[in-house]
Amino acid sequence: MQSLEAVLNHPAIWRGNGCARVAIPSVSTGFPELDAALPGGGWPAAVLTEIYAAHRGIGEMQIFMPAAARLTRAGRRVMLIAPPYIPYAPALAAHGLKLPHLMLVRAERIEERFWACEQALRHQDCGAVLAWIDHAPERALKRLQLAAETGNAIALLFRSARVIPASPAALRLQIERSQDRTLVRVLKRRGSGLPAPIALDLQNSPSVPAGQPRQLEMMS
Repeated sequence: MQSLEAVLNHPAIWRGNGCARVAIPSVSTGFPELDAALPGGGWPAAVLTEIYAAHRGIGEMQIFMPAAARLTRAGRRVMLIAPPYIPYAPALAAHGLKLPHLMLVRAERIEERFWACEQALRHQDCGAVLAWIDHAPERALKRLQLAAETGNAIALLFRSARVIPASPAALRLQIERSQDRTLVRVLKRRGSGLPAPIALDLQNSPSVPAGQPRQLEMMS
């Protein structure tokens, strides 16, 4: 029979006064204050995460750059599926990404985007999948969550904050601008109650050397 301590340390068990444990180590966001609010102390793997933004280009992609750089330096692929703008390679490189490990998938139809996400998440060398899908049927989201659970990649779905419907995603964040800061609100997480909004200074992120380009996207 398992001891009580062994049961409480199981990743499927969480206590009411803390974040849920994770079976696969999370990847640090690069922002300590945000790590402290997320299960496993960073971006959780093998689950679906949604990021809602009031409008494009307010930091929804930049917030993931420290983790993306870490993954590509480790030789793992980062997939960008149907981004609304063309990624700006010099800025991505300035954030520390190894561009040979970055892949861009163009997909016009929603069904094609979900298919590409599912295929990528099932590959063991995939470190993260970033997809832009505003309107998503609940059934498709559940399939994406199941696909994420089969691998060990980070699955990020960027969506519009104009409408925030119910979702099976394990982690849901909303980002918005407030003066010179980017506010991150945790809408849903596995574990204890929700923390206060977290203010991040993305313009002076330590992941970008001084004098280097910061704009990540170009108009398509």
